[in-house]
Amino acid sequence: MADSRGGGGCCPPMDLFRSEPMQLVQLIVPIESAHLTVSYLGDLGLIQFKDLNSEKSPFQRTYAAQIKKCGEMARKLRFFKEQMEKAGVLPSLNSDAQADINMDDLELKLGELEAELVEVNANDEKLQRAYNELVEYKLVLQKAGEFFSSALSSAAAQQREIESRQSGEGSLETPLLDQELSADSSKQVKLGFVTGLVSKEKSLAFERIIFRATRGNVFLRQTAVEEPVTDPVSGEKVEKNVFVIFYSGERAKTKILKICDAFGANRYPFSEDVNKQSQMITQVSGRQTEMKTTIDAGSLQRNSLLKTIAERYEQWNSLVKKEKSIYHTLNTLSLDVTKKCLVGEGWSPVFATKQIHDALHRASIDSNSQVGSIFQVLDTKEGPPTYFRTNKFTTAFQEIVDAYGVAKYQEANPGVFTIATFPFLFAVMFGDWGHGICLLLATLVFIAREKKLSSQKLGDITEMAFGGRYVILMMSVFSIYTGLIYNEFFSVPFELFGRSAYDCRDPYCRDSTTIGLIKVRDTYPFGVDPVWHGTRSELPFLNSLKMKMSILLGVAQMNLGIILSFFNALYFKSSLNVWFQFVPQMIFLNSLFGYLSALIIIKWVTGSQADLYHVMIYMFLSPTDELGENQLFPGQKNLQMVLLLLALVAVPWMLFPKPFLLKREYEKTHQGQSYVPLPSTDESAELEAARDGSHGGHEEFEFSEVFVHQMIHTIEFVLGAVSNTASYLRLWALSLAHSELSSVFYEKVLLLAWGFNNVFILIIGIIVFIFATVGVLLVMETLSAFLHALRLHWVEFQNKFYEGDGYKFSPFSFALIDLEEE
Repeated sequence: MADSRGGGGCCPPMDLFRSEPMQLVQLIVPIESAHLTVSYLGDLGLIQFKDLNSEKSPFQRTYAAQIKKCGEMARKLRFFKEQMEKAGVLPSLNSDAQADINMDDLELKLGELEAELVEVNANDEKLQRAYNELVEYKLVLQKAGEFFSSALSSAAAQQREIESRQSGEGSLETPLLDQELSADSSKQVKLGFVTGLVSKEKSLAFERIIFRATRGNVFLRQTAVEEPVTDPVSGEKVEKNVFVIFYSGERAKTKILKICDAFGANRYPFSEDVNKQSQMITQVSGRQTEMKTTIDAGSLQRNSLLKTIAERYEQWNSLVKKEKSIYHTLNTLSLDVTKKCLVGEGWSPVFATKQIHDALHRASIDSNSQVGSIFQVLDTKEGPPTYFRTNKFTTAFQEIVDAYGVAKYQEANPGVFTIATFPFLFAVMFGDWGHGICLLLATLVFIAREKKLSSQKLGDITEMAFGGRYVILMMSVFSIYTGLIYNEFFSVPFELFGRSAYDCRDPYCRDSTTIGLIKVRDTYPFGVDPVWHGTRSELPFLNSLKMKMSILLGVAQMNLGIILSFFNALYFKSSLNVWFQFVPQMIFLNSLFGYLSALIIIKWVTGSQADLYHVMIYMFLSPTDELGENQLFPGQKNLQMVLLLLALVAVPWMLFPKPFLLKREYEKTHQGQSYVPLPSTDESAELEAARDGSHGGHEEFEFSEVFVHQMIHTIEFVLGAVSNTASYLRLWALSLAHSELSSVFYEKVLLLAWGFNNVFILIIGIIVFIFATVGVLLVMETLSAFLHALRLHWVEFQNKFYEGDGYKFSPFSFALIDLEEE
């Protein structure tokens, strides 16, 4: 599991190599103490209950009503949380815990608080809407008033102009004009008007629709409001225009009102009388001030109510979640025939037996039950879940393994070895002790602020990095180690462990790097001699070194995987897997690639110039030919022929015996029997794969399926031995790429900027170097090396022994409920 658990009892030490021994237990609990019993078991977190009511729907179960009640309380708490987030009120994390809270009282309390908060919100919404309407009304009065006053001034000026024109002219047309102007006032048309606000985005369409609907028999005037106003209906800030529409006739008015409603235009009454306009503006301003005071008072009351809720929110929320989970768990238990007891089954670790007994005893006493609970272990053929007790350091490494597949019950756990091998293989590709120090410093920040960051909500990438902080810590430490071996600090070599063993033949070779070096001192004590860096032979030397080193590491890790398959076979008492899987696999792998690894070491030790490519190729093509100058030791040719013969023999050794032996074992087991116990060894899996799926009696043994399965397994291993070894060359490739990129950034950015002897250019060069180093080498290269190390563990290492077809132990635990909620 992702975290370690234990109750008050003493637990055995953690064993990561094999999962905890599990047992199927049965609990018989009196109904009166069932709730408290499940609550104590939830605090303990060491039982994974089985659903004994899977045939029933959620609504047919015993505690469906209680779950519904808890769900309703959870809904009210979510509503409170939303309201607190809107108001910026944070829940109190350090509220005083109450000793006992009755769920019925809490339900009433939450109902009262919800009703009060809903009423406050409704009143606040009404007041806000009325206030926003007053704001808009005031804008209409101001803007429309300006329009009417300017129109009156213009009309008065036109009237004076007409009167002066009439008195000054004595033409024949004057009497006719006078007659027209002095026509009967009863025949004059009275124009109506509508005022309001419309969204600025819709104003053009609004004007066009009104013009078309009335066939142009309107006069519309719009003016923009300088600042966005809050719409009374939607409550959002909107840019609006104040409009005035003059019309004639009731039909035109009806059409205009409908169009206003369709466009969401808010209409407000307006008087032509200037004095009334001033009075209305004064009244609206006064009402606006009163409304603002009322709204502020309501906001204070609402905030006070939310603060009261915030003080107890976490406590209430935790209680409701626990109660809901308790009733969900109780619904997995079945009622006995007397309907006085609940019967439950579940998986628990063997070491937790005493703690579960103690929890059941305490629940019986605290609930005043006259009958105690019964705890008993059941025999079963069902496969138990897998449970590894981990701590905050080992959790991330175990999750790397679990991401590939959860270990089968009690098979060897690669997580133990991943703690060392994963960061080491990463460091082989990433090796630079300068970059390693940068990673280490960033990780130490996470670890130093561990408690604070664990309680904060982080971004996805930050949360991922924080969760794997101890993996990154190990990666950085190993990167410093391999960086010291490569002698690279941001691609720059240092004589940290003494002076170089080599020197120049003459004073000028240091500059030209063309003349060879001579050895004048003892071999450099640790890592690569710094003199190699910057010479023409640096790349061929490091290529040869890292390529051979990759093969050695790959063969060593694959051998480890095969050895772990041997320990699995011993543990599950599978002699077939020992003799017909482990032995031939070890022979095949080491006859070829183990031999190659030995040749690499011998060549390093003896300083031979033998061509290993030639040796390995002609070991297959011409095994009887003499090696000549490529011979590394006496008798090498004969040894190669023996190893090649062993590799050829190992293939049919893996392929043929196991299916025939499984068939013989099956026939021997089922001879003369109708019903037989299942095999207790690992061969049971092989037999299960060969059966036709019938339930009981003599299941037919499908020899062809077993043989095809074994043939696939054999071919996969033989081809995989070659491809997996080649896959480890990625260690060489990525290490070389990282080193060359680091060198390019140092030489082509930092040194180039330094060569200009200009402070401004140097500062720019340093900034570019920092960003390139962080962005490419510390982020992209870290991710790349991480993914390649992940692949080497999942494919090349784990496929040698790891089945990964188990399922995780998921106990009923309040701690896990809180983690899932987060």
